[in-house]
Amino acid sequence: MAPAILGDVKETFTVGWLYPDLMNIYGDRGNVLTLLKRASWRGMQARLLDLGKGVTTGIEEVDVFFFGGGQDKEQALVYDDLLESKAVPLAEALHRGAAILAVCGGYQLLGHYYQTAEGERFPGLGLLDAYTEAGPKRCIGDVVVEADPDLGLDPPTLVGFENHSGRTFRGEGLRPLGRVLRGHGNNGDDGTEGAVGGSIFGTYLHGSLLPKNPHLADLIIGRATGASLAPLDDALELAAHSRLAERELAHR
Repeated sequence: MAPAILGDVKETFTVGWLYPDLMNIYGDRGNVLTLLKRASWRGMQARLLDLGKGVTTGIEEVDVFFFGGGQDKEQALVYDDLLESKAVPLAEALHRGAAILAVCGGYQLLGHYYQTAEGERFPGLGLLDAYTEAGPKRCIGDVVVEADPDLGLDPPTLVGFENHSGRTFRGEGLRPLGRVLRGHGNNGDDGTEGAVGGSIFGTYLHGSLLPKNPHLADLIIGRATGASLAPLDDALELAAHSRLAERELAHR
């Protein structure tokens, strides 16, 4: 694919992958690859920075952080490092304009706390006004979401796959990523999925999320870089998006 013209060109674009060895399930790697390729196709020099346990070097250069999903065991393994070595640099990065995409376990750890089924409570980073508690059963299946109109997404839907037992509840001032048309979303009760706070995007959608939702990928890249992104030929990606959405909505 030939590079698309990018308004206000940013020469480099860096994705920082938080704990790639531990927080990476259900195809989450595809989100990282999508961000890198869509930036590269627009003429940016895209690079990946692995931010494993104890690693903070280069974190100040990151444009978009990706924080994937993991089971309770993996979340416990990264927990201390997240609070001790990543919390301050992440807050500083957000202040200077970086974005975060957090999926499932990563999403949960950005809130005030995550409480396991055994009652153990892990305080989160508090970057999102939300909290998560383990529920009695898992929420599994394909999901279709009507995106928050304020995001200006076209098409206005998001699709993905969820597999989580956590039930996430947002504070009153935190907007959801969207309204659930099919699936469970945040908690199966309030009809919402995910959360958006400034340049932080939290969601339960795996699958991978971004390959089937290129319009969301571009929104995240645009917010992180401040650039006006020229459109790409997303016919194949959006065809996959539409097939999943139409199939699932037909069974509502």
